[in-house]
Amino acid sequence: MKTLLLPLTAFCLAAPAMADVTTTPIAGTELDIQATGTSTRTPDVATISAGVVTQASKAGEAMAANARAMTAAIAALKRAGVADRDIQTQSINLQPQYRYGDNQPPILTGYQASNRVSVRLRDLQKAGGVIDALVGAGANQIDGPTLSVDQPDAALDEARAKALATARARAELYAKAAGLTVRRIVRISESDSVPPPMRPMAMMASKRAEATPVEAGEQELTVNLSVVFELN
Repeated sequence: MKTLLLPLTAFCLAAPAMADVTTTPIAGTELDIQATGTSTRTPDVATISAGVVTQASKAGEAMAANARAMTAAIAALKRAGVADRDIQTQSINLQPQYRYGDNQPPILTGYQASNRVSVRLRDLQKAGGVIDALVGAGANQIDGPTLSVDQPDAALDEARAKALATARARAELYAKAAGLTVRRIVRISESDSVPPPMRPMAMMASKRAEATPVEAGEQELTVNLSVVFELN
């Protein structure tokens, strides 16, 4: 059996890496600050859920009618300029329908079929027209739109900088009040910073032959930080 001997330099080289991940103990006073930073952007993406519900006396007939209607709705989306990658099936359902009476067993009256798709709209100016095109093609279920910012990273970084500046200002305030000084930041942790989607205020059909209005408004993107300082 051979024994593998490692040179001492291998352990010497590894030592600094170990030191890098070691947390230096806090010698002074620990101060934990919770701070929030926000930035505002105009939403540039809308997501809607659209579907078709059909009924028939037989299951196959309900599904066939639904397939025809949904095919027409998807074709309308594509004619309106919605790309294939922005259309995704959410659910397909087939359920029996019953009539209920007092003290009577339920009676099967037919079947209901439904098909829903999620549609991502990248041009908000065309969102109302796309919704109207869906309805015109036979879609009888519309939910949304949900508005969001497509590329939120820059806005979130702006909110992070604001949150950290707020945390440091509060730490300086507490330190001064206590007769201490802020020595360093010990630890920073960030909670979930995914911006919440928003619903527009205007989503009603116009009485004239105009597109359904969709207003983008503004959306706040928020970052919450927990910053631990050492005071001396």
